Formats: sequence, C-alpha cells, structure tokens
Amino acid sequence: MSKDKGIYLAILLLATVLLTSSKSVLSERGQNTDVQSYDKFLTNYTYPFEVYTYSFSSQGKDMKMAYMYLKPKKTQIGFITLLHGKNFNGSYWDETAKFLHEKGFGILVPDQIGFGKSSKPVDYQYTFEVLAHNTKRLLEFLNIESTHVIGHSMGGMLGSRFALLYPDLTRHLILVNPIGLENYLLYSEYKDVDFFYQKESKLTSADIISYQKKYYYDGKWNTKFAKYANPLIGLINGPDWKELAKISLLVYDMIFTGSVIEEFPYFQMSVTLVLGTRDRTGLGRAWMKPNITYELGRYDKLGNKVKTYNSEIEVIELKDIGHAPQLEDFDGFRKVLENTIEKNKLKFECYSHRQACVL
Repeated sequence: MSKDKGIYLAILLLATVLLTSSKSVLSERGQNTDVQSYDKFLTNYTYPFEVYTYSFSSQGKDMKMAYMYLKPKKTQIGFITLLHGKNFNGSYWDETAKFLHEKGFGILVPDQIGFGKSSKPVDYQYTFEVLAHNTKRLLEFLNIESTHVIGHSMGGMLGSRFALLYPDLTRHLILVNPIGLENYLLYSEYKDVDFFYQKESKLTSADIISYQKKYYYDGKWNTKFAKYANPLIGLINGPDWKELAKISLLVYDMIFTGSVIEEFPYFQMSVTLVLGTRDRTGLGRAWMKPNITYELGRYDKLGNKVKTYNSEIEVIELKDIGHAPQLEDFDGFRKVLENTIEKNKLKFECYSHRQACVL
C-alpha cells in the first residue's frame, strides 16, 4: 500500500468514526439524525400493540377506525378506553396501556377519525359529538358494555363529551391535562379555518420540537420525547401534509367551538382531573380580545376553577409537570393511576355486576 493511499484510508476511517460518534451523541440528546417521512396512514410506523380496523359508514362515507385492543386478564374488572390528544395518536399510550393491562384491565385505544392509522376525510364534520359517537359504535362492535375513560389534552375534551352523552357507558372519567377547561371564545377572537391552514401548512419539524419542549417538557428533550414526536414530525415531512393540514384546521375549529366546561356540573359518574401545573397550553392566547386581562392556560389555577363548576370532581395536581404527565414522568403518573384505581376500587370492579354497585 502506498503512503498516500494509507493516509487517505486513515482519514476516511477517522471521518467515519467521528460521524458515527456524532450521530450517537445526537441520538442520546433526542435529536433526529434521519429525516422521518410517513404517509397519512402512518403505514411504515409500528404501533406498540397489534392494530385492528373497524369499518363503518359515517356521513355517507366508508370509514376505517384503527384501534389497539387488549383483552382483560381479569374478566370481572372491565375495560379502560384511552383517548389521544391532537398532536398524537393512540400509540403514545404504550406505557399506560401496558401498566393497566398488567393490572388486569381490558384496554381499548382508538385512533379517532382524522388521526393515526384511521381514515382521514377532508370533507367531514369534525365535532366532539361525532367523534364520541364513533367511539360508542366501536365499543358496541366490540361488545363492551361499559368502560372507564382516560383522556389526555384534546382526548380530555372528547372524553368529557363522551361521558356527558353516554353516562351509562362511562364508569369513571379521568382527564389528564385536558384542553377545554376554559371556553376559549370568551377570551380570544374567533379565527376561521383559512387562518389555521396558513399556520398548519407551514409547520416544520423544528416547530414541533420547539413547541413540545416549551409546553410539555420544561425545555428538555431526549430520545423518549423524540420518540413520541416522531409520528407527527414524519407526517409533516411526508407527502400528504398539505391534505392533513386541512384536517388539522377543522380539528382546531372543533376545539374552539366545542366547549364542554359549562356542562361539567352534569357529569353522572366520578371524575378525576389530573393536572401538570407547569402546563401553560392556552389556545387563542396570541389573538386575545381587546381589554381582556384573563390569562389562558394557567393549569396551576384551573383545578380550583373547575371546582366552581363541580365540587365533586377530584383534582390531583402534579407539581412541576407539563402538558403530558404520562410522557414526562410516567412513574409519577403511574402512582396517580394506582391511587385513583384504589380510591375507586368499587367502581373499577363493577363492570359485570352493575346492579350491585353503589356509584
């Protein structure tokens, strides 16, 4: 081997080592080393459990609703339905689903229409009533007579609407940093779908990471947080984002016009509200009405506000936790679930003997 060739190979080897080391460090810090790209159905994205499909008709369209379903290990203990937020799909409930399944519960984790691996019609009436009805139909399809409902973020608004519409199906409602604890249109100006399309269609991977770092994780970022942001980032980088952005703006309109907080006095089941108090998610904060001094998204104060609507709601505050407690601090979140299950032990064991239960 010539001297020049030996030097060239040595430089090439060094460059390879440095590149590998750099990617390893970035990965440990939670930075994306590869550009992710997914189609609108997340075809190449693997969920933590087997995915099934429920086919049905809605608003004159053929729909497919993807869901994960884990049979109960203890038939008398019943089911828990986990409802995802706007920036996620059902897959991010992986740790929660596994934990609750090990406790014996049957687990149902649907991707709502417009999300995850489910159908994504652009010309569809997205309302919480419609999504709740779709979820009810899925429960009927699976012969689930009642369920405990855990909803996070947008899933909290959906869970609230589901419980209000179908109290006989809802055994216990747990809301995890739900949005909608404020009627946003009382404080912020209404923006139409064209406004939101301009925002959504221009989103980048960096925007997603920046937003989640700020509101979810107190400026921190790691491989776990990156894992849960992966699907949304992949969709933004994928071939269908312009179409998906149109669905996203319809969902925004649903959130702003679908207030549920005023109906909290009418819950007919026990309700637990779990709040990461560092959360400052306040939709509409950037376009407040003139002379409004109210501060949206103060989750450290919203627990007391909710109590004014319904004093029987149990409020559990998680200090120094942001918008996604089950992702930021699963161990702490797991303990909350354990305590809540124990407190409501009778309710969680009533699935097969509803007539004998005092709820």
